[in-house]
Amino acid sequence: MGYNTDAMMEAPSPALPKLELPTEDGIPMENAWHRMQMDLLIESLLYHWRERSDFFVGGNMFIYYSFEQAQSVIEGRPLYRGPDFFVVKGVDGTKPRDCWIVWEEAGRYPDVIIEFLSPTTADQDRYVKKSLYEQVFGTEEYFWYDPLTQELMGFELVDGRYQPKQANPSGWLWSKVLEAWLGVWEGEYQRRRMAWLRLYDREGRLVPTPAEAAQQQAEAERLRAETERLRAETERLRAERAEAELERLKSLLQAHGIEQEPNA
Repeated sequence: MGYNTDAMMEAPSPALPKLELPTEDGIPMENAWHRMQMDLLIESLLYHWRERSDFFVGGNMFIYYSFEQAQSVIEGRPLYRGPDFFVVKGVDGTKPRDCWIVWEEAGRYPDVIIEFLSPTTADQDRYVKKSLYEQVFGTEEYFWYDPLTQELMGFELVDGRYQPKQANPSGWLWSKVLEAWLGVWEGEYQRRRMAWLRLYDREGRLVPTPAEAAQQQAEAERLRAETERLRAETERLRAERAEAELERLKSLLQAHGIEQEPNA
């Protein structure tokens, strides 16, 4: 679960927690799509695990894992900035955090990381960061997604080395950590219709964001109300037809001079 004892032993000196560690570097994400894609995955996971609080999900956040790396950030020559999306399980998810400091989190590293590729970051994501997540973080699963080519790649840590994941017939990759499929979805999010990386549950159903779930609930309520209205209308029409048929029969009996029962 992203627990790297070797890095722990190397990381914190007694002075390290006293350092003023920056929580951002002032560099925006690659583009609006990257920010929205990060938000989409975070919102979806929060809904997927809405009854849980034993995990932390973040994105575009600094991860501090050693004294050397922390010093490099402070001195303006950062060795590493932070994943686009990551999840740490087995921690208090209600605790607010502006960055992830490994030695303040009982040595916990991300259990899963997802990077969104761009022309300027693709090589870093495919090689440098992949090596870091594999050899230093010990992150159980690593994925990357290229919005330009819709390339989705995933790796699982096996005996300390990343092994590629195999896609299903839909091109989705299963994440044991997230307990969900990762797959490309063509649709609208934040008023933009694009190819987004989304979560799907075990049965292959799209995991909605809280806003999408609320919209689905409202639509279901509307359909239930419409169904009830149609049922009531059907009952009314059925009663009217029965009444009309009764009157027709009464008229027919009268025409033949047949006496009707008093209660008829």
